[in-house]
Amino acid sequence: MNDMALAFPPELLKRQAVIYVRQSTQSQVMTNLESQRRQYDLVEMARGYGFAGIDVIDDDLGVSASGCQARPGFERLVAMLCSGSIGAVFCLEVSRLARNGRDWHHMLELCGLVDARVVDHDGVYDPRHPNDRLLLGMKGSISEFELSILRGRMLDAARSKARRGELRISVPVGYLWDREAGLDFDPDLRVQEAVRLIFAKFRELGSARQVLLWMSAQQVHFPRPSDGKRSTVFEWRPLRYRNVISVLKNPFYAGAYVYGKSEKRVEIVGGRVRKSYGHGKPLEQWEVLLKDHHEGYITWAEYERNQTQLAANAYGKAGGPKSGRGGRALLAGLLTCGRCGRRLPVVYAGRAPGRPVYRCDRPNLMLGLPRCLGFGGSRVEKAVAAELLRVVAPLAVEAALDAERMCMESRNEQRRIAELELQQARYEAALAERRYAACDPDNRLIAAQLEKNWEAALRRVEACQARLSMGQTPDLIATAPDFTGLAADLEAAWNAPGTTMRTRQRLVRALITDIVADVDEDAREVILVIHWRGGQHSELRVRKPATGEHGCRASDEALAVVRGMAGRWPDDQVAATLNRMGLRTGQGKSWTARRVGSLRMTHGIHAYRSAEKNGEWFTMREAAQELGVTSHVIRRLIQEGVLPASQVVPGAPYQIQASDLRNERVGAALKRKGRPCRGQRHNQLSMFPDT
Repeated sequence: MNDMALAFPPELLKRQAVIYVRQSTQSQVMTNLESQRRQYDLVEMARGYGFAGIDVIDDDLGVSASGCQARPGFERLVAMLCSGSIGAVFCLEVSRLARNGRDWHHMLELCGLVDARVVDHDGVYDPRHPNDRLLLGMKGSISEFELSILRGRMLDAARSKARRGELRISVPVGYLWDREAGLDFDPDLRVQEAVRLIFAKFRELGSARQVLLWMSAQQVHFPRPSDGKRSTVFEWRPLRYRNVISVLKNPFYAGAYVYGKSEKRVEIVGGRVRKSYGHGKPLEQWEVLLKDHHEGYITWAEYERNQTQLAANAYGKAGGPKSGRGGRALLAGLLTCGRCGRRLPVVYAGRAPGRPVYRCDRPNLMLGLPRCLGFGGSRVEKAVAAELLRVVAPLAVEAALDAERMCMESRNEQRRIAELELQQARYEAALAERRYAACDPDNRLIAAQLEKNWEAALRRVEACQARLSMGQTPDLIATAPDFTGLAADLEAAWNAPGTTMRTRQRLVRALITDIVADVDEDAREVILVIHWRGGQHSELRVRKPATGEHGCRASDEALAVVRGMAGRWPDDQVAATLNRMGLRTGQGKSWTARRVGSLRMTHGIHAYRSAEKNGEWFTMREAAQELGVTSHVIRRLIQEGVLPASQVVPGAPYQIQASDLRNERVGAALKRKGRPCRGQRHNQLSMFPDT
C-alpha cells in the first residue's frame, strides 16, 4: 500500500469513488477543454489512493451550480451518498460541487453521516472532524461569495456598456452586427421588405390580426433563424401572429437601443428556486433607452402610436377606438357613455344573427343598479353613416385618388415581394445545381439526395414564376376597382353588396376618433357627439323607437296587394296570397293574418267585414249561392270567359261583380243542361245542334 492510501481506511477503499465533473456554461464546455481534461484526470488520482470502483458523473456539463437550475448529476450523487456506497467524492475544486450554501451544507451533512471523504486538489477532508468541516464550510462560503462578486461585476460592466449603447445585445430580424460598421440593416433585401411590409400594413389596417390575414392570403412568408437563435441563416416559413406582434412591439425597429426592458421572476418549486426570464416591464422602468441610436424602420412617434393602437385593440380602453374587425356592428369600440365615460359594449338581441344593441351596464351589474343607458344600433348606425357620407362628399374625388394610389402601391408591394422570392429561389436552385455537379457520381447516396434537393429548388422556382405571372395577367389588372365611380356616388358604393362591414368600419375609424352617446328619455332621442379627426365636433339627434317599433317596412308591392284585397278578403287569405307570390315582410319573414292586420293598422287600411258588404262584389262561393249552382260551375264559366272576373294579382281569389251574374250569356250557359258551360265560337260547328 502506498502513502496516498494511508489517507483512507481500508473499509472506505472497498466502497466506490465518484468523480464529479461540471462546467457552468455550454460555451465553457465547447472552448475550455483543459478544465475538462483536468477533471477527468481525477480518475487516476482515485486509483492512486487505492479505489478499485470508480464512477464518473458528468451529467451536469453546461449547468450552473448556483441552485437555480436542476442538476441531475448532483441529484444522482446525493442518492448514492444516501445509499452508503460511496467512500469518497473527488472534484477539481469545491466550487464544482455547489456554489450555494443549501446544496453545499446538505452534501457535507450526508458525507459526515456515511463517513465519506471529500477530495480536491488541496487535500482530503473528513466532514466528521470539526476542523475539516470548518475548512469545507469556509470554502463553500468563499465559492458562493465569489460567484456573487463575479455576477455583480459582469452585470455592472454590461449596464455600463449598455448606457453607452456599445453592448452587443441580440438584435431582431432585419438587423445585423457588423464587425467593422457596427449595427446595420440586414443586407438581404427580402428580409427588409418583409419587415417593412408588416409596418406598412399595420399603418393601413390598424390591426395585427388583419395584417396576419392579409399576408397569409398573399402567401407572404417571414424569415426565421434556421438554428432558432442566430439571425444569419434563415428559413422562410408562413407568417404567424407572434411574428407580427414581435415586430410591432419591438422598439429596436424604431431606432431605439433598449436594455433591461424585461425582468426575471423567482419562485419556489419543489423546494428549489426557479427563475423565469422575459417578463416585460413598463417603458418608464426600462434601465436604458437610447432613442435615435441607429437607423430604424419606423420613427419613434409611429412606434408609440402603434403601441396605443395595439392596447386599444386588445382591451378597448378609453383613449382610442378598437380596430374594425368585420363584426356586424358598425360602431363597436367607438361609442363612449356620456354618463360614466366607459366604452359602450355591443350585444346582439333577438334571434341569430340578432340586431346590435349598445348599452352601458358594466359598472352596475354587480351592485344591482339599473344600466346607465342603452339603445338600438340600427338607426344610430344609419344616422352616423349618413353624416359621414355628407362630410366626405366634398372630398370624394381626392379620396378616390388616394384609394387608387393605395391600390397601386399594394400591387407594387406584392409584385416586389414576388420578384425577391423568385430571385432567392433561383439562387438556391443554382446553388443546388453546383453542389450536385461537384459531387462524385460514384457516391450514389449523396448524389441522389443532392439531386432531390435540386429538383425541389427547381419546383420552387416554377411556383414563384407562376405566382409572379399570375399577378401580371391582364385579366387581373382589368378587374381593378372603378375609383372614379366611387367618387361619383359614395352612397351607392357604401351600400354596394361587395362592400364588407370591415371596410365600412375602417372608413369610419379613419375619420372619427370617438362618439359620446347619451339618451334624452323625455324627448326619446339618442344624442351623439361625433369627434372627427382634426379636432372638429358635430352633434346628431336620433329618435329612439318606442317599445315594439322597428325600422323595417314592407315592400311597395306587398302594400299594394294588401290595399287591393283588404276590403274584400279576410287577412288570412291576403296572407296566403302574399306567400304564394313570394313576398316577405320588412323583417324577411313569411306573412300571417296577424302581420297583415298589423300592416293595415299602421297604414290605416280598412279590414274585410262580410256583414257590411254592399253586395256589389261576390266571391266564387257567394256567386254560386246567388245562382244556385256549385263553385265548380262558376270556375268553369270564368275559365271559358263567359263570366267576367278579376284578380288583384295572379293567384289571388277571383272577384266577381254582382251585375255580371245577370248577364244574358251567363244565363244562357246555365240553361244548357248536360252541355259544356263555354261560349260558342264563331268558326266551330256545334256537336249538339238544336232540334
